[in-house]
Amino acid sequence: MSETITISPVTRIEGHAKITIHLNDAGEVADARFHVTEFRGFERFCLGRSYREMPSITERICGICPVSHALASAKAGDALKGVKIPPAAEKLRRLMHCAQLVQSHALSFYLLSGPDLLLGMESNPAKRNLVGLLEQMPETAREGIRLRQYGQDVIRLLGDRSVHPAWAVSGGVREPLTKVLRDKIASGLPKALATARKALKLGKEALERLQEEASCYGNFPSLHLGLVNGQGGLEHYDGFLRMVDEKGKLLENGFDPAAYDSIIGEGEKSWSYLKFPFYRSRQHHPDQGMYRVGPLSRLNVACHAKTPLADAELAFFRQFGEAGEPVQGSFYYHQARLIEILFCLETMEQLLNDPELLDRNVRSHARTNNRQGVGVVEAPRGVLFHEYRVDDNGLLNYVNLIIATGQNNLAMNRTVLQIAQKYLVGGRLEEGLLNRIEHGIRCYDPCLSCSTHAVGMMPLAVTLYGPSGELLDSMAAGCST
Repeated sequence: MSETITISPVTRIEGHAKITIHLNDAGEVADARFHVTEFRGFERFCLGRSYREMPSITERICGICPVSHALASAKAGDALKGVKIPPAAEKLRRLMHCAQLVQSHALSFYLLSGPDLLLGMESNPAKRNLVGLLEQMPETAREGIRLRQYGQDVIRLLGDRSVHPAWAVSGGVREPLTKVLRDKIASGLPKALATARKALKLGKEALERLQEEASCYGNFPSLHLGLVNGQGGLEHYDGFLRMVDEKGKLLENGFDPAAYDSIIGEGEKSWSYLKFPFYRSRQHHPDQGMYRVGPLSRLNVACHAKTPLADAELAFFRQFGEAGEPVQGSFYYHQARLIEILFCLETMEQLLNDPELLDRNVRSHARTNNRQGVGVVEAPRGVLFHEYRVDDNGLLNYVNLIIATGQNNLAMNRTVLQIAQKYLVGGRLEEGLLNRIEHGIRCYDPCLSCSTHAVGMMPLAVTLYGPSGELLDSMAAGCST
């Protein structure tokens, strides 16, 4: 007879989910599943709306990465209009997107994963949170908060609000940037860059302490997907899709993101609302069709960053891969995020020094000229696809959103299983064990409300049942966010 251990909800992630661990007759871990228990609805209730409304509607999917949804939606609108947006508009979109990556990655490293990385996986759970980090490492915690605040401030200065700014529109952006606001944004860059470099040092020190975790937290071969620019460099706003296999061999290169559905399929499971995207060319081999997206994958598919500080860190990062192969351990997502913060800040500096950024022409006007439009950007957690189809009046009759967290779904399930098989012994429930399993999910920094679009709150409840269904053990705690 088998046993099942349930962890519900998984804490310190954006959204709500649970994990079930299935034991065999010998008490060993036979399977583990990451259940997303929220319901997805945006693809249905947006039907009948005008695509011009979609940047404002879809950014409400998430309060952490609204800019990515707004930009992907606006780019889909650009395609429906058939316009090329003004250069200044593209640069302003890039500037805001960089700011969002900075704030989101800072939130992930310092506030969500930092308590584990900096205080210890099995440290006192009452102190293993932001408050505990403020008590034990006050300056580090404050620097992390200020780094995130800088990204939020840039979004607010460009779009009037740091959350859900009504700014990106089909054809460009709402308004140009003034010299006063540009200089204000630039004034905060030196301190943000200094903090980012200190964060990279903290990340390296954590990796040295946590080599055992790095070896088993999602350390398995998989494919990797991400955007690159025309020179194969690290890209977040535009470019082409590139996919590499577990050895680094190119499977797709220079692929038009608008044709994404010819290489990506979406599977389903009865026990999760979150879909399971896969690489179509390997759809008959589920394990081989699994791919990852996000900071780790972006660094794996890119040839270079083309900013000096980030390129130096990228060269160091590659040593974590085997003999020139991609870095496979999902624990290294943390360090990849820190490298991307550095890259984004350097990119922002380049954009702010470009005089074209202040050009007054920031919007192209046109009627609806196409019936299908696809917008793709690299959200903080990975490639984000928005596909819209419209009728003659520009009203939506088809909406498909493929969210980064969903594309990591197969990998997250595999990660939970790998960690449980290493650390769960004898079917005993211990808080440190549960946190380690949860941290395997935090490596991906999942955004579940992006993926399923619902809200809610529940306490952490863990139960262990014997072969005959009798209650053997239980644990309960509030969400340690």
